[in-house]
Amino acid sequence: MKIIHQIEKCIGCGSCVAICSENWEMRDDGKAHLINSKINKKTNSQELEVKEVGCNQEAVEICPVECIKIKNN
Repeated sequence: MKIIHQIEKCIGCGSCVAICSENWEMRDDGKAHLINSKINKKTNSQELEVKEVGCNQEAVEICPVECIKIKNN
């Protein structure tokens, strides 16, 4: 599975960090970032391949601007 974070849509509310701090962190730009992710330059999003979604599903559900997605590969 792949976690996708659309950085430009992020408002930096920190909900994902609060619910899933092992995969999310706040940075100096005031936005949440997906830890150990790679940047997809075509979509300007962060992407991280994972075996299990874990608490990231809760991050998807709690995000007020819906900038976090999970896709099956």
